[in-house]
Amino acid sequence: MDIVEVDSTQGIKPALITLLQDCVASGASVGFLPPLAEAVALEYWQGIEAELAAGSRRLWVAFEQHQLVGTLQLALCGKANGRHRAEVEKLMVHSQARGKGVGRALMATMEQGARDAGRTLLVLDTRVGDVASTLYRHLGYLEAGQIPDFARSANGSLAATLFFYKQL
Repeated sequence: MDIVEVDSTQGIKPALITLLQDCVASGASVGFLPPLAEAVALEYWQGIEAELAAGSRRLWVAFEQHQLVGTLQLALCGKANGRHRAEVEKLMVHSQARGKGVGRALMATMEQGARDAGRTLLVLDTRVGDVASTLYRHLGYLEAGQIPDFARSANGSLAATLFFYKQL
């Protein structure tokens, strides 16, 4: 597996769209509900492209045998009193690549990138009960608390979110 940081989605946007659609279709809580139209996914990645260009976001992608199988983003806080922190966002692993360490490898690479960028505090959230929370705990993230009824699930019910943090 190869993990690289990219500063543009050009050339990989079709694969990113496919990954996002796969994750949403398989129940991942990444801000979208199924079915996710290609046009909506394209618009999302175009917005990410703008944030990458502005320097407010970083993006890592994982490839397995030249196939894009995962991504992870880091939103950099630009406030004067928050330039030491960042928010981990959208850890996505293709359903056919799960259980192979892709998420763990993306997180480790991102954490080193965060350290190199002078970030000493990472925060993230995930839906209560998601398998991702187990990964985050294993990686040393600490629970900060829950908010009930935070996000709508595909079945229409509201789910709580669980916040984590890690000091690097």
